[in-house]
Amino acid sequence: MPDVAAVIDDMREESQELDVLVRGLSAGQWAAATPAPGWSIAHQIAHLTWTDEVALLAATDAGAFAAEVAEAMEAPESFVDRGAEELAVLAPDALLARWRDGRGRLEAALRDTPAGTRIPWYGPPMSVASMATARIMETWAHGQDIADALGVTRTPTARLRHVARIGVRARDYAYLVRGIKAPEEEFRVELLAPDGELIAFGAEDAPQRVTGPLVDFCLLVTQRAHRAHRDDLAVRAVGPDADQWLDIAQAFAGPAGPGRVPRGGGK
Repeated sequence: MPDVAAVIDDMREESQELDVLVRGLSAGQWAAATPAPGWSIAHQIAHLTWTDEVALLAATDAGAFAAEVAEAMEAPESFVDRGAEELAVLAPDALLARWRDGRGRLEAALRDTPAGTRIPWYGPPMSVASMATARIMETWAHGQDIADALGVTRTPTARLRHVARIGVRARDYAYLVRGIKAPEEEFRVELLAPDGELIAFGAEDAPQRVTGPLVDFCLLVTQRAHRAHRDDLAVRAVGPDADQWLDIAQAFAGPAGPGRVPRGGGK
């Protein structure tokens, strides 16, 4: 079982690292396009702000969150964009202040949530640790879009293990949102961290396997635009079901993404 306090600490540190990246940007840089079509850097931070606030609602007021989900389901393909659009118009200082306030209140709420609580979400309900892990994943993924827009190469951290973990745990959800029956057997996933550590999930003797660099796997399951197509990454599968999963894997809740195009064209 994960150390909940340590996961929340990592959630805070992931946001703080991204905060350092964006806090000194000019107005022109805030308006710069990112790899996500139609999204500027302001949209990326606005989206994180919106999701932190919605996560806070889920953790503190299940009834109000249920109403939020019902409204989202009226336009499931656009509610995420709408949340980003509404906040991206704020001045950079105001947006930064709101993001910092929301993520701080979410951190406090998660620390105060009793052990064993299941927090509702757009996908399956989550434990406190899983909610914090999901926020790490979102912050890292949208931070990658921002780094790409700025031409910045980020140094991978040990927090990537959280992104990989939620990507593995969300395997069956990726099938569900596409109306495909998930495989009954689990896969073995072995990922090599930049420091040489092997991050592994699943039974050692599982016949179907996924292997590759930890960073590449995280890019794949978060579907980071042009960087995320499996043809451009060193993630490999053994077995037909594991191979299919790499085409559809997603670590995030909500509708399936539109898919990615490899840099050289093709599927």
